[in-house]
Amino acid sequence: MGDKHRVHFEPVDLEMEVDEDETVLDAAFRQGISLMHGCREGQCSACKSFLLDGDVQMARYSTFALADYESEEGYVLLCKTHAYSDITVELINYDEEELHDAVPIQTVRTSIAAITPLTGDIVSLKLKLGEGERFVHKAGQYSEIRLPDSDVKRSFSMATTPSSAEETGEIEFIIKKYPGGHFSGLLDSSLAPGDPLLLTGPYGSCTLRASGEEDRRRVVCIAGGAGMAPILALVRRLAETGTERPVVFYYGARTAEDLFYLPEIISLGLKIKDFRFVPALSHVTEAEWETLGVTGDFGLITDVVDRLEPDLTDTDCYLCGPPPMVDAAIALLESKDVPTDRIHFDKFTTSVSES
Repeated sequence: MGDKHRVHFEPVDLEMEVDEDETVLDAAFRQGISLMHGCREGQCSACKSFLLDGDVQMARYSTFALADYESEEGYVLLCKTHAYSDITVELINYDEEELHDAVPIQTVRTSIAAITPLTGDIVSLKLKLGEGERFVHKAGQYSEIRLPDSDVKRSFSMATTPSSAEETGEIEFIIKKYPGGHFSGLLDSSLAPGDPLLLTGPYGSCTLRASGEEDRRRVVCIAGGAGMAPILALVRRLAETGTERPVVFYYGARTAEDLFYLPEIISLGLKIKDFRFVPALSHVTEAEWETLGVTGDFGLITDVVDRLEPDLTDTDCYLCGPPPMVDAAIALLESKDVPTDRIHFDKFTTSVSES
C-alpha cells in the first residue's frame, strides 16, 4: 500500500481517503461513495471531473474520453487518477442523493447454472451463488465476471432484480457472442454448467431513482441487442414494485429471429398500470410481424423513438445497447430537450466489442 491522502469533492462538500496505489474512483467504491462512472477504463468520460488543487497522475486513457486540451486545462478521469497529495476535485456529473447510496463492491464465488441460447448470437448466462454467498446490487447495474486463476475478466449487465437474486440465489446475464471475444467466445467452447466463476461488482449508475417528482415522470427505456439485460432488470423491478409510473420500452433488432423474451415482457407489462412495448426491426416484412403476436415498428430504434415521441421533456430515459445506438439515442434525447441528469446509461468496454 502507498501513502494515504484526502480527497475533497466540490460542490458537495464531501471528503474521503485515497491510497496512492488505488484510483480515486476505486477509493470511492471502497468507501460506499457513488461517483458517476461507466467503463472504469478511461474510455467513456462519465467520471470526468476538474482538479482544483493537488498533485495527481493519470494512468493511460483514451483521448476520446479526455482530449489533450482538457487535460491541460485541469480535467481528469477519476477512474485513472492517482493522488500523490491531498486533492480537491470539482465533480461535473453527480447525483447528490445517490452519492451516499452506493452498494459496496463485492467479490463472490459462483458457478454456471445454465447457458441458454436466446438468438443466433445472444445467450442467457445464469450464475449460481456459492454456498453462503450474497450479492447485493441495484436493478440496472453491471458486474465483472472472471475465470478463477485467470486475468480474463469482462463486464456485463445483469438482467436480475435484487429480490430475485435473493430468492433464487441466481444472477442472469444476457451476453452477445462475438467472434474472438475473450469471454463470450468461451460460451461456445470451454465453459459449461458447474464451472466456477468469480463475480465482482456491482458497478454502474443506470439505476432507478425513486423520490420526489421522479415518482411521477414517465419512464422511457431504449435498448438494442444484449442491451436488453439492464433494461429488462429495470422493467422486472418496476413490475415487482407495482409502479404507477407510465413505462414504455423500445427495443431495436434486425430481424424477427433477433427478438427474445417476448412472452415475459408482455407478462411484465400486465403488472404495470401503463406499459407499452415497442419492438422495432430494421430488416422485416409485415408478414413476419403478423407471426410474432406483438405489434412492432420498422426501422432503426432511434428513428422509431424520434417518430413516436414528440415530447420527452417530462421523462426519465434509460439506454443500453451497442455504442453507436447509445450515442445516437443520447443525441436524439438531447435534441428533444431531455435534461442530461435524466438520461441514464452505462458504457463499458471489453475485448473485441463485448457488452
